[in-house]
Amino acid sequence: MIVIVVLTGLCFLFRGWLYRHLVKYQSIGLRANYLAHTHNLIVYIDTNTGHEPRLDIKAVIKIALSLTSKQLNFTTGNNANDPNILIDTKTANCIGYAAFCATTCNCLFKKYELFDWEAKPQIGQLYLMGTNVHQFFSSPFFKDHDFVLIVNKTTGETLAVDPTLNDYLYIDFVAIK
Repeated sequence: MIVIVVLTGLCFLFRGWLYRHLVKYQSIGLRANYLAHTHNLIVYIDTNTGHEPRLDIKAVIKIALSLTSKQLNFTTGNNANDPNILIDTKTANCIGYAAFCATTCNCLFKKYELFDWEAKPQIGQLYLMGTNVHQFFSSPFFKDHDFVLIVNKTTGETLAVDPTLNDYLYIDFVAIK
């Protein structure tokens, strides 16, 4: 019994590391990238972030993930994907989560003068130990899964996050194929 408790605890503690080593994301297309233009969205982002003069890219991305998780609740139903609407409706599927997070990232990149960085919502496929998991589902809901790529336009450095996964398992960065 102690072994099971210890193993469960270790899996929980190292869930991010385990997930990044077992699951890879592959982009199969782009989604629309929205600009924040409504008062509610702009105020939400601005009032829920600090006034530090500089933050590194990973800290800014983690703030965007946190703001997305705080604002949205997951739904399997059809929903708006525009973050300017989601700020009021507060429900989204993975498409809306990715759009909201990407828009929030891009606003924060401007705020913290990280002008070389851009967040882009992606249509993706997940691979568990090299096997595409979407082939095992017949529902159109599971044909793909959206995530966000954050790219440095100068160096080409790329980071990936799954805001939906972050909302439920608190895993920040994911691995891309």
